[in-house]
Amino acid sequence: MNNHIAVDIGASSGRLVLGTLVDGSLKLEEIHRFSNGFTEQEGSCFWDIDYLFNEIVSGLHKAKSAGITECTLGIDTWAVDYVLLDAEGKRIKEVYAYRDRRTDGVMDEVGKLLSPEKVYAKTGIQQLTFNTLYQLYAHDREELEAADQILMVPDYLYYRLSGRKINEVTNASTMQLLNLATRDFDPELLSFLHLRREQFAPLTEPGEDLGFITADLVQQYDLPQCRLICAATHDTASAVLGVPAQQGRSSAYISSGTWSLLGVELERPINDSRAMAANYTNEWGAYGTYRFLKNIMGLWLIQEVRRLDGGRYSFAELASMAAGSEGFRSLIPCNHPRFLNPDNMIEEIRQSCAESGQPVPETPGELARCIFDSLALSYRSYLAELEGLTGQGIEVLQIVGGGANNELLCQLTADIIGREVQAGPTESTALGNLAVQMIQSGRMTDIHEARSVIGTSFAIKSYLPQPVPQLDQLLARWDDLHSAAIASENI
Repeated sequence: MNNHIAVDIGASSGRLVLGTLVDGSLKLEEIHRFSNGFTEQEGSCFWDIDYLFNEIVSGLHKAKSAGITECTLGIDTWAVDYVLLDAEGKRIKEVYAYRDRRTDGVMDEVGKLLSPEKVYAKTGIQQLTFNTLYQLYAHDREELEAADQILMVPDYLYYRLSGRKINEVTNASTMQLLNLATRDFDPELLSFLHLRREQFAPLTEPGEDLGFITADLVQQYDLPQCRLICAATHDTASAVLGVPAQQGRSSAYISSGTWSLLGVELERPINDSRAMAANYTNEWGAYGTYRFLKNIMGLWLIQEVRRLDGGRYSFAELASMAAGSEGFRSLIPCNHPRFLNPDNMIEEIRQSCAESGQPVPETPGELARCIFDSLALSYRSYLAELEGLTGQGIEVLQIVGGGANNELLCQLTADIIGREVQAGPTESTALGNLAVQMIQSGRMTDIHEARSVIGTSFAIKSYLPQPVPQLDQLLARWDDLHSAAIASENI
């Protein structure tokens, strides 16, 4: 079988991508694309999970109509959000979105009852207000007690397709409930939440064969015969699998999308006090690896600016206008919690600049330039931090995902960090998803071969650092702004 379909769903959009191997080269074809986003109901933020499932079915029907009668299929989505099922397998409630404000203040409340140092030593997961640990703590007690199973979002979508319940490890690790030593749910943390181990399905590794899509779905919607392969269901885990291999050079990656995830792939976690103080995470990866990384606010900032501006300009147009605006005029500390889900991102950026005595960005181009400059400087700060924590010097920074298309941001990043930036592939998440399917199917030997094929199949653009005028003064100004925000960084 040489038809492999990746279902890749992010916070703002989803798609089904067909991957095939042709003469040793990996070819991609987008079958179906759809929008995504949370909605507000009675003051809470929810995902429309039924809509996402229906879009998967619609995409598979399109594949069948295009002549694909059989395929493998893998699913990846964002992390931390979960679905509650009753004893009959029916959803108890709509699915909360991680930007919902019910967790405001919860991290501090939990920290008074449960030692954050102990939790980090157990799990290696960074402190973020929207971690599943805090979401479950804030959840209605009666609903949790009634839950027969708690599945992560991609696990639930697999369940709807196959009837099989799993907790895939790359996504489950983000719950801040898995113990690094035992590689299972931690009994003390479950007890703290008044939960039971049997409320969670067996932990499942990427590459496991989950069987076929149910016959009822195939018949009802005229779908291909799909063999479901457990992908690295956390989209960042799949994105990291899709990063091309660097031969003989030490590298770090940024998976650049709604979030910018800056990190390295390790064989062992780093869950010591220094890593905790810097708020780095150890998310489980495929094939026995760990993603040691930092969450940076990312392109969510420009996505919100564009949305609030009525979508008048494309992202490419905003980048072009930013390139024509004065550089490093106004800066913001991207990871300050004020930017997580403000009522109005444009006003929040302007207010931040005013409070720090900087010129207030007024035009869309000035706002975009403020964001891109600030992101590049954030990458510099956290890259230096990453090198210190791992003891590894980084020679090249690889940017994958949608942000790899932003030439201005890629060049700014190279200029500021003073090292080569390699941008691409933009489809790294779908590629990592497909790589697991192809390895399991015997089309590829292992992840090393998959990364080699990815590197030769897709164009990678190199950005070399260019001089930045008055760089020392800029960095001193940034360090002052960044340092002032660090105390509030634990978003």
